[in-house]
Amino acid sequence: MLNLVLFGPPGAGKGTQSEKIIASYGLTHLSTGDLFRKHLGEGTALGALAKGFMDQGRLVPDEVVIQMVEDKIATTKDSKGFIFDGFPRTTAQAEALDAMLSKNGMKISGMIALEVPQAILKERILERGKTSGRVDDQEEAKINTRIQVYLDETLPVAAYYERQGKFHQIVGVGKIEEIFDQIAAVIDGY
Repeated sequence: MLNLVLFGPPGAGKGTQSEKIIASYGLTHLSTGDLFRKHLGEGTALGALAKGFMDQGRLVPDEVVIQMVEDKIATTKDSKGFIFDGFPRTTAQAEALDAMLSKNGMKISGMIALEVPQAILKERILERGKTSGRVDDQEEAKINTRIQVYLDETLPVAAYYERQGKFHQIVGVGKIEEIFDQIAAVIDGY
């Protein structure tokens, strides 16, 4: 089973590359953004909790995210593998993910990190905000908060997987196909 963490700051292209990876490798997409939208759309208690944090441009607390991820894994056990997009966002979440997967006889195969300069991230997010409808894509102050939270709280997750020998960095600037070709080369090495 192939289980990948697709990693990078907001606006790095994780969603775009996830789609290509899923199409090529038949993995189940596990996006915390999708999980949040599902729970928000269904009006669940977890969705209401997540919304309050998302509207402020802050990270949703680990316990809420982990409950959503556990539910998704439990309902798709026949998958060829998962691509984790936007999760884990903290070292505590990475440890919890490893524990969840281990309970199910699974593990993370590797982390692919997309590296993009901050100025380009801001441009991409503001452009996406014109059509996404997301409040946190439309205001520069919230975008700055999201990027700073990534640097302070999420970036250490890369070191967690690097210590396990599972970290692979890809430059996330350029043509989408060229970036994907680099990702595929890493995946094909697993």
